Amino acid sequence: MHRRNLKLYILILLISISTFAGGWYLGGQGYEVEVESSPPKIQIINKQAELAPQNLDFSTFWKVWEVLNTRYVDQPLDTQKLFYGALKGLAEAVGDPYTAFLPPPENKEVKDNLSGRFEGIGAELGMRDGQLTIISPLDGSPAEAAGVQPGDIILKVGDENTTDLSLSEAVSKIRGPAGTMVRLTLKRNEDEPFPVEITRQQITIKGISWDDKGDGVIYIRVARFGEQTNKDWDAAVGEIIKLQITNPKIVLDVRSNPGGYLQASIHIASEFTNTGVVVYEEFGDGRRQAFKSDHRGRLISVPTVVLINGGSASASEILAAALRDLKGSTLVGKQSFGKGTVQDAVDFADGSAIHVSIARWLTPEGVNVDGVGLEPDMVVERTQEDANAGKDPQLEKALEIAREL
Repeated sequence: MHRRNLKLYILILLISISTFAGGWYLGGQGYEVEVESSPPKIQIINKQAELAPQNLDFSTFWKVWEVLNTRYVDQPLDTQKLFYGALKGLAEAVGDPYTAFLPPPENKEVKDNLSGRFEGIGAELGMRDGQLTIISPLDGSPAEAAGVQPGDIILKVGDENTTDLSLSEAVSKIRGPAGTMVRLTLKRNEDEPFPVEITRQQITIKGISWDDKGDGVIYIRVARFGEQTNKDWDAAVGEIIKLQITNPKIVLDVRSNPGGYLQASIHIASEFTNTGVVVYEEFGDGRRQAFKSDHRGRLISVPTVVLINGGSASASEILAAALRDLKGSTLVGKQSFGKGTVQDAVDFADGSAIHVSIARWLTPEGVNVDGVGLEPDMVVERTQEDANAGKDPQLEKALEIAREL
């Protein structure tokens, strides 16, 4: 095929793939897309010059595209895969592990995770100091059963080093059909690396559970902030209120809860306080948006103790900080993970999406916990030996404090 015709063919193919996904987004952000057919070239012009003052020459991109599609040894190449790869590289170049372009299969996995039903090992992953890290294994998951702990660093997935994997790529490789096995090489604290083999299972996360611990103390476990959290929370609180407990107290457990929907954390925080700001979002230009209670709470007068650990992240930290700052709740356990950014997702017509960090969240007192986490008021360890023996010193301490309130 003549080189000029090849370039025109590639141009038409790319435009047809990205028209709906890219055109709508670029237009909404103040960009124009100009196409010149002779020679084929796309020029992206930002009408809001202050956002991108430099002119971008895309000719190098087209030259690389042409070299790959004409000179790579195994032809033909999968142009859809190349296109998605370019978009993934664009997002990764931002340098933020939580900003990522997700092709349709990976985007579906994320949505399944938030719905509370998926297949895998049942662990939330994050990046800490550039290393792939376990935020928390989920309750009753294969990862938890295998002894995986919050803070474990994943050095390898199978025989592949994780240093060259993005967060979304690592999640995709660790996920898989129920009944299959994945081998992870983990590093814990200063110990030597060790392998763990985990058989993937169908994971169903129960977001809200509760138990009457006696002496007027109700234990509520929030395992996830997902699609059904608000509904499940409202139902659980309704059941608790029907008990008509005299002088009730609550122990709220968000240990090993990796987060989820921001609005779900605001909804639960609103149950305990209707004064002040639950959380701030701070944008790159310094603007702040305040989120206050979204309904009249039914547990405002109920003293509350909050359990946190190194697997409490994002929405869990928002909830814990709000109860501490606005209600004076005592935090018990270990320092939380420290994920202080907020992501938004833009879905495209082909099932792909861009997840982008749009803001940092701040506690009601205006503190950014990103990379730092929340310090508990009462530090209590829970070792793997405790867990293996069915002991929970953190919960025992929280119950003790609650009974004295």
